Amino acid sequence: MKTIFKFTLAFMLLSSTTLFAQVSADLPAADPVTAPADEEKEEEETPGLQISGFADVYYQQNFTEGADSELPLVFPTSFTDRANEFTIGMANVTLAQEFEKVSFVAQLGFGPRAEAANGDVPAVQQLFVTYAPSDFVTFTLGNFGTFVGYEVIDPINVNYSTSYLFSNGPFFHTGIKADFAIAEGFGAMVGVFNDTDSKFDDVEGKHIGAQLSAETGNLAAYLNFLAGKEAEGETDDLDQSGFQVDLTATYEVSETFMLGLNVSDKTSSVDGSTVDGFTGAALYATVGISDGFDLGFRGEYFTGKLAEGVTGDAPSVTAFTLSGNYKVGPLTIIPEVRFDSGNDQVVFDSQPSGIFPSADDNSVAAFILAAVYTF
Repeated sequence: MKTIFKFTLAFMLLSSTTLFAQVSADLPAADPVTAPADEEKEEEETPGLQISGFADVYYQQNFTEGADSELPLVFPTSFTDRANEFTIGMANVTLAQEFEKVSFVAQLGFGPRAEAANGDVPAVQQLFVTYAPSDFVTFTLGNFGTFVGYEVIDPINVNYSTSYLFSNGPFFHTGIKADFAIAEGFGAMVGVFNDTDSKFDDVEGKHIGAQLSAETGNLAAYLNFLAGKEAEGETDDLDQSGFQVDLTATYEVSETFMLGLNVSDKTSSVDGSTVDGFTGAALYATVGISDGFDLGFRGEYFTGKLAEGVTGDAPSVTAFTLSGNYKVGPLTIIPEVRFDSGNDQVVFDSQPSGIFPSADDNSVAAFILAAVYTF
């Protein structure tokens, strides 16, 4: 799983929405010229290769230090775990081509962001082919970004730093899925995948994913499900399985104001008893201040789940992020301020290793200046 941090019990002292629209290009049919002397045929032209990509860099200044270590505390979420220094993110290039009812996408990434996100083969972010035998269904086979959650791996979210929900939900899947256009504004997806966030299948068995989507007026909503075996036990009864349900929604209030919502619940269990998991909700608001400047806010509440039979308070975090998006041609400059605060079961570490139980060091504040160039 892509869990960036683990909650640990203090008293135990132990452990797109970026949517990629693919437009089919109709193959020109051969012209049935009937002249007996010189029958002509139009040559079929294969569409050219489409190339796109991005590069991102950032500086992060953290304002809080550990009470004992006197080192800057860092966020345990994805991609911004370096404090008080200039850091590269990822250089990314996507190759894509469509021809009639088929297409392929190869997305390659290099840098710390790619290494944190892309699992076993960090240079490959996505690699898949699609086949649409009709307007009703599209099949996708390969390695592709997750359908779960609101934020994406690419640095094209309004907020440069990522949420706890994003950092603990899946990043990608390897397998096959079928997307169905049920009716105008309604869709569904079912898929069979390898281990989550893996290009291989080390744990025997497959994960099952599903999505229901609806769009009406300015409202769009996606209800997502993911279930499968996460780890093998000594016997089948001791296998650890996971189940996640996730809701993502957007509402366009006006041309310059959009709201977003992500609510997710994940439970890991052994023989029907909860051993781990989380629940969280994030609210997003984006305001277009001018043609070249947007302002984005994210408020999030995230809590871990206690193992069944364990009493006490579960560790929880509340986080607030405010980001500007200043666009200069293909360059987006993102100044961002963020403040995270945990309960007394949480402490932020001075190293990028996650959250640990303590009554001290349970808040962190930082300023980020990021730059993202897209082409």
